[in-house]
Amino acid sequence: MQSTNLQTPLTHRRVFKIAAPIVLSNATVPILGAVDVGVVGQLGEAAPIAAVGVGAIILTTLYWIFGFLRMGTAGLVGQAAGAGDDAEVSAFLTRAMMVAVVGGMVLIVAQAALFYGAFWLTPVTSEVEGLARTYLTIRIWTAPFAIAVFAFTGWLVAMERTMGVFYVQLVMNGLNITLDFVFVLGFGWGVGGVAFATVIAEITGAGLGLYLCRDAFAHPAWRDWARVFERAKLVRMAAVNRDILLRSAMLMAIFSSFVVLGARFGTVTLAANEILIQFLYITAHAMDGFAFAAEALIARAYGQKNLARLRRSVVMTSQWGLGVCVTLAVFFAIAGPWIIDVMAKAPDVRAEARIYLWWMVLAPPLGCAAWMLDGIFIGATRGRDMRNMMAVSFVIYCAAAAVLLPTIGNHGLWLALIISFVARGITLGARYPALEKSIS
Repeated sequence: MQSTNLQTPLTHRRVFKIAAPIVLSNATVPILGAVDVGVVGQLGEAAPIAAVGVGAIILTTLYWIFGFLRMGTAGLVGQAAGAGDDAEVSAFLTRAMMVAVVGGMVLIVAQAALFYGAFWLTPVTSEVEGLARTYLTIRIWTAPFAIAVFAFTGWLVAMERTMGVFYVQLVMNGLNITLDFVFVLGFGWGVGGVAFATVIAEITGAGLGLYLCRDAFAHPAWRDWARVFERAKLVRMAAVNRDILLRSAMLMAIFSSFVVLGARFGTVTLAANEILIQFLYITAHAMDGFAFAAEALIARAYGQKNLARLRRSVVMTSQWGLGVCVTLAVFFAIAGPWIIDVMAKAPDVRAEARIYLWWMVLAPPLGCAAWMLDGIFIGATRGRDMRNMMAVSFVIYCAAAAVLLPTIGNHGLWLALIISFVARGITLGARYPALEKSIS
């Protein structure tokens, strides 16, 4: 199953082959969001647009909790593949699928409490809440399928089959967009139509992911229940996923607090920040490809206990990552004002966003180390280091925000965010020698 890749030379072509499909698949995500909003916008009312936006954010946040499943699967399966352990490669996918099914069922059972809490935290008008609940109560039934896509994505990344990830995203998003038009504009189903389109797309995407991972089921270990439920394997899986979850929760807290703190500077500044943070999302989506390449290559080298191969994987993927970050910084410096004008029509928002644009020029190169080291540490399944260094970076961010916001306002908020990137890069970098040492 994985033997053909064990001695494949590490080349820039191989890195690009892993990374390019991820970059392309990420490019389809904002298109889907725009279409979801655009089709309900044709109904001529504000409430359906707000309802789809709020509902999508709530479910994205709930599903995001299970994002550890993608990262943990990529690292652990990649290491098993590097060690030539076909049985573990197969058995782990079964474990991951079981987590997806159980996690999804928990969300379905607890939906009433979860939605109550979500609307308590995000108060909206009764009309918007009613429409959003319609959207949520339809979509929540595919939670196991949506979460399973995380598991399939992680497995495909570990096996360096990222073109499969691209196919899954392309089919899911393409079908979703098509059905949006059919259900909303054709059948007149409104917000419910958008939800049903996503339901069908998620089930289809999970089915395609399962098919693309079919090699795992060629080995009888996928249903060797003694192996699947082996205590040592389950404990390690739980520990890695727990640490990644805690790390991700702190990262989400940084970005959530950024939005909340930005609100104190007024509506215009808040709108400008929302536009500018899209620049960071663009950078993150572009960097995902090379961070995923680092996960796959480093996991295999780690599984082989091949230090030279690990170092070469780190250097080659990081070269690509740095190149992307520098390119984006130059692009933002040149095209940033035009991008702002496309995204905002209000003159005051445009002017405000231009004031802070140069932070977007600095962010990619200063955040490069953090993004790449995340991929490197995921590949090595050094979840504890990721959790601990994120905790340090979170404290540094909070301290920076507390000092800088009262003195230099919104500039201080952006500076605190950039400082958190730099802190994460430095602290993870300081732990890198221990990662190399642990390979033996």
